[in-house]
This record gives sequence, C-alpha cells and structure tokens, in this order.
Amino acid sequence: MRTSCESLPVSNTPFLLIPGLNSTPEVFRHVVPALWSFGPVMVANHTKGEGIAGIAAAILRDAPPRLALLGFSMGGYLAFEIVRRAPERVLKLCLLDTTARPDTAEATAKRRQRIAITEAGGFAKTLDGAFEEAVHPDHRSRDDLRALSKAMSLAVGPEVYVRHQKAIIGRVDSRPMLASIQMPTAVIVGDSDAITPPDAAREMADGIAGAQLTVIERAGHMAVLEQPDATVGAVVQWARP
Repeated sequence: MRTSCESLPVSNTPFLLIPGLNSTPEVFRHVVPALWSFGPVMVANHTKGEGIAGIAAAILRDAPPRLALLGFSMGGYLAFEIVRRAPERVLKLCLLDTTARPDTAEATAKRRQRIAITEAGGFAKTLDGAFEEAVHPDHRSRDDLRALSKAMSLAVGPEVYVRHQKAIIGRVDSRPMLASIQMPTAVIVGDSDAITPPDAAREMADGIAGAQLTVIERAGHMAVLEQPDATVGAVVQWARP
C-alpha cells in the first residue's frame, strides 16, 4: 500500500491533533494557539469506535480532505492507522511521545490488570502512580500538572478508558510501514519518557526517510505539558510551510 502524498502547499492546511490515553483536548492547550498562524486546528474526537482501526475510521469520517496530522501517545498509534488507510490525505506527520512498536507482554499484562480493576468499579485506583510514571522526576511535585492529568482522566471516564486500553493491546506493529512513509515527518520525545522511550522515537526517525527527531530535555511522556516552550517550538518547526 502506498503511504505517500502529493507535494501540496501546507499554508492554511488544517491541522488535526489526536490526544492519547486518558487525555482530552486540554493536552494540546499550548500547541493549538501556536498552530493557528499556519492554518485551522482541530482536535480529533478519539472516543468513538472499537479498536485502533475503528477509532481511526471514525476520526477520518470527520476529518478534512487534506490535513497535517499530529498524534500524541495513543494518538500516534491512530496516526499510523490513518496513514495506512488514507496516505493521500496526510500532508505532514508529527509523532509526539509515541511508538511504532506493538505492546510487550509485560505492558499487555499491566493493561489487562487495570482493565479488570476498572470493570470492578475501581477506575480511580488505576490513576494511582500513573502521573509519576508519565512525567520527569523533576515534575512529580508539580500540583498543576497532577491536577490537569487527573482532570483529563476523569473527563475521559472508565468506559472509554477500557475501550482504549483494549485498542492499544490489539494494535499492530507499525515498524514495517516506516520505510514507506514519505510525507515530511517530525518525531518528538521527552528525554525521560518511560512509556514510549527515546530509543523507540529514534527507531521511528531512523525508519522514516528524512524524519526530524527532537529530544526534549527534562521531560517525560507528557513533554507537551512539562516543557511546553521546547515542545511547541519543535511542533512549529514541523508546521512551517
């Protein structure tokens, strides 16, 4: 399957941003204002559909005909699926704190455990320790980030959380498609991302011809909120015509 797009102007191109697991449009609170100078900005509704394929299909139904696509975390898994399905619609691709790799057995076991806890009525318990895992050690004492992370998780809610976890478990290995991606691509990762680590980002950047890798210092998986200036700067560099 071809995963390239025509060389088209990107000035005034719509940007479509896809949030991750337990995140709402608020995760892009710093990114959206910066992108508006380049074109209209939409944040995808990633709460509809079953599995990565179903969610991606639902996003595509509401998406502009041509777009610049940014996926954060789980949003990156969805971005890969969108490129598989409609490469001609994606003019640019930005992969933010995500990975092309499938789940490890250990990660899947942890997800299944959290699904069981949630289905037993303990969704709030799944948030214990999640914030600490998602940020750089220097940011674990930041009450503003902790509060935002919790608020986003509660806004997403247990039903969507379970569906998303099952979708993530079932995602395919996207590494075989990396060499066929031909649209301009940026890969951005926090230097201390413990969920989708820098070596996974380098793997994507090495696998996609011409991809630009940016490692954000003193940031974990939530680099877009932990270090907004540096992260937004990398996104803007990608967005420029």
